[in-house]
Amino acid sequence: MFAIGIRATPKKVIFAIYDTEDQIIITVDEIKIPAAFAAPDALKYVRSNLLDILREYNVHAAGVRATEPNAKSTNITRIQVEGVILEAFASSSLRSYYIGYVSSISARLRMERKDFKPMVDGDKIPEVENWLDLNKEQREAVLCAMGAENA
Repeated sequence: MFAIGIRATPKKVIFAIYDTEDQIIITVDEIKIPAAFAAPDALKYVRSNLLDILREYNVHAAGVRATEPNAKSTNITRIQVEGVILEAFASSSLRSYYIGYVSSISARLRMERKDFKPMVDGDKIPEVENWLDLNKEQREAVLCAMGAENA
């Protein structure tokens, strides 16, 4: 089964495709949101491309790394993108999906919550090929994808 993990930013959506049977990352890529798009068109673009990716990889489970509810600063555009991603999940043929906060991702990975940030920072390395070649946002997407197996 293939799972997808997603980490949104205001300008792009980073995604990782994970093969749960072979326990390997298939790809880590991104959907770049064109700067010329107004907000509604940008959200439509994300939704359309994400649905295409779900179909292309025959994804059955998903997780999206969401903005923490107690975040010191929130980015409204990122939250809007996350909402469109969740709507796309609900409109797709996914069998399961989840909203990933640090605590819920950690629980799905059966790891201590306190280990999440060191993994994302690269101080603690999971059994993922080329982990240190990924940036923090890509690492969060990979951990979301791995957690989606237990969504």
